[in-house]
Amino acid sequence: MTRIVLGPFNRVEGDLEVSLDVVDGQVAAAWVNSPLFRGFEQILIGRPPLDALAIVPRICGICSVAQSAASAAALADAMGLTPTANGLLARHLIQATENLADHLSHFYLFFMPDFARPAYAGHPWYEAAAARFAAVSGAATAEILPARAAFLKLMGFLAGRWPHTLALQPGGSTRAMTAGERVRLLALLREFRSFLERSLFGDTLANVAALDSRDALAAWAEGRTADFPRFLQFAGSLGLGRMGRAGDAFLSYGAYDCFAPGRWQDGVVSELNPAAISEDSVSAWLRNGPPRHPASGETLVDADKPDAYTWCKAPRYEGQVYEVGALARQVVAGHPLLRDLVVQAGGSVTARVVARVLELALVAPRMEGWVRALQPGEPFCAHGSLPDEAVGVGLTEAARGSLGHWLSIRRGRIDRYQIIAPTTWNFSPRDSDGQPGPLEAALVGLPAGEGAPPAVQHVVRSFDPCMVCTVH
Repeated sequence: MTRIVLGPFNRVEGDLEVSLDVVDGQVAAAWVNSPLFRGFEQILIGRPPLDALAIVPRICGICSVAQSAASAAALADAMGLTPTANGLLARHLIQATENLADHLSHFYLFFMPDFARPAYAGHPWYEAAAARFAAVSGAATAEILPARAAFLKLMGFLAGRWPHTLALQPGGSTRAMTAGERVRLLALLREFRSFLERSLFGDTLANVAALDSRDALAAWAEGRTADFPRFLQFAGSLGLGRMGRAGDAFLSYGAYDCFAPGRWQDGVVSELNPAAISEDSVSAWLRNGPPRHPASGETLVDADKPDAYTWCKAPRYEGQVYEVGALARQVVAGHPLLRDLVVQAGGSVTARVVARVLELALVAPRMEGWVRALQPGEPFCAHGSLPDEAVGVGLTEAARGSLGHWLSIRRGRIDRYQIIAPTTWNFSPRDSDGQPGPLEAALVGLPAGEGAPPAVQHVVRSFDPCMVCTVH
């Protein structure tokens, strides 16, 4: 047996290290280390509760809105406050803008450049892939960056700035829209739709959203030269549809009031009970104890702990390992294409990328509907007061998956604050029962070692890790 340590990874947010036990050229076991600890949960203790709205977005510069939304939801729960109708629409729009920009960045800037690696020089599609998707120099970069920048102008109207906006509040949004601004939002969304239909899909968003099976997807992609069909060609050539399978158990908190929450396993959808979530710290450089629900969780450092290998806790649902992300979101919500991909070949690299790209086709038109539903002149934010003693939970969906904040207030101050981010779920270590996390399981069986193809990189990037969120 040979031990290989990979890291740091480029095109990944934050620090990541993966140790692989390799036998006969294949991964026999994997150990995923999140090596950066910053202690945001401790920073929050003892502060006024509303300080969380300014602090938690700074956990990450990529998904700061998702952190802000989860915090605002937890505070609203503690206050017993319901956002206004306009405020809820504004929250959906702000989160969707960040999530779709993230999907676009992941596809073009993080994932596709791996196909331009010299290891693939012998494939008939390599020259085209390198010309189009090579990091920095590829032709796609010159198209995606202006399109993404134009799309993010939505944030100026909706949230004042990005990242680290303070617009999201427990009662909705502080940034009210005028009738004129609503027209400009629709214009920006039409421009974004045009880019997606022209460059990414080569077809209408409605046609893409209507694809309902693996066979339908393959038939649709045949002969198309846009970037998503190119991905399907490359992925099919390399067998990525059979690579990177974890446990095929998926969990989602539900998103935008249109993708339902729940769990999916073995073809069965079940209701989600947040009380069944726990975190296990046996493999983390944190003080040992029994698995705890995050509402009573602790983050106490034990940097010299023997047998620990990461700062990441191990989230579990009823003691089981679950994967989160766009694939989980759409499988739980019942999209027929993603369910068929999982039933046919499991939660693969291809399925994860397809899910994120599909959400661009599903959500962008909904954003247009939300803008039209805004009522200028009506309240965008409800007001309330914080009690001296309260608990609250905020569950939301970031681009990478399920994000939860659990808050306790005592004597008017934050007494406890716990966060489980999407990559905490997906890159979790072994728990007290020895169960590996989703990525650790997905890497087993891959080719590795000198001369091996970049399979490990494809699998890691299919989860799109955000390591700074993982251990906050």
